[in-house]
Amino acid sequence: MREQALVTVAQLSEFDEIIDVRSEGEFAADHIAGATNCPVLDNEQRARVGTIYKQRSPFEARKIGSAIVSGNISRHLHERFLDRARAWRPLVYCWRGGQRSAAFGHVLSEVGWHVGRLEGGYRAYRRTVMDELTRLPHGFRWRVVCGLTGTGKSRLLRALAQHGAQVMDLEALAAHRGSVLGGLPEGPQPAQKMFESLVWKALKGYSPERPVFVEAESRRIGDLRVPDALTNAMWGSECVVLEATMALRVGLLKEEYSHFIERPETLIASLERLIPLHGDAAVEKWKECSQAGAWDELTEDLLQRHYDPAYTRAITSHYPASARARRLELRDTSERGFIELAQECLAQE
Repeated sequence: MREQALVTVAQLSEFDEIIDVRSEGEFAADHIAGATNCPVLDNEQRARVGTIYKQRSPFEARKIGSAIVSGNISRHLHERFLDRARAWRPLVYCWRGGQRSAAFGHVLSEVGWHVGRLEGGYRAYRRTVMDELTRLPHGFRWRVVCGLTGTGKSRLLRALAQHGAQVMDLEALAAHRGSVLGGLPEGPQPAQKMFESLVWKALKGYSPERPVFVEAESRRIGDLRVPDALTNAMWGSECVVLEATMALRVGLLKEEYSHFIERPETLIASLERLIPLHGDAAVEKWKECSQAGAWDELTEDLLQRHYDPAYTRAITSHYPASARARRLELRDTSERGFIELAQECLAQE
């Protein structure tokens, strides 16, 4: 029999697959990015065993729990891991690195695989993430991409990444475009802890030898808070300002927010949030434009009356380096246009 090796968070990259054996509820709240969820007790089973522990006896709970755990481990092994090669190296973790991960790891070890078990479990991982999120952001040279709404900042980041640049796309990680109308139709934002895990994983992959490009953000993206150390590092960094004509911005935004064009009722509901800022009359006009399909008029009016003034105030306040930053002009919103813009941006580094 091969023994399970106790490993630290710093050794995660040494393993082929990371297996989180906590319940699906614990996993949804946060987990090591890229981990596979194989609960040894699911939400309902965990609650049931906990109730037996409190109301009947610890012995009864362990007896029933062990039977459930054994069945779940057997099922996971059959459904997920029978095709793994002999050289496969899995890492297993639970909440504290205790019985749940030990049980799962024991079975995998008995098969003959080299198994690692995370010492301290998820709690040790979470402590590492929170500690390193306060330190890592200050170790990089950030290049903050600024520009009014609709100038294509996110598309430029994607083009930069295609050219091998280091890029942190915070809005992609947060599943939100960062504005009052920025929620994505694909689904909800991740939990705050999961967002922090994703940011931490991204930071761990960067080299301090090259700049990291990131879009200018405030402290919040939708419902999520950007880690303070990252925000502070960004606010004090050099900037690149992206500029575009109003016509190009309107066209690009209609592409980016096509879900509103397809379902105007969802936009109309979201516009209600702007009443405290702009009053009933302005919002009513925007609703009428939505219902009439006057998308160019609506988009331009929203930019001029809401987005541009708000963005200008935020950039002036938080990104002082933007005043002296080099300017890039967007002339073509096609994929080729952004590739050329990325090349121009990188040529100036």
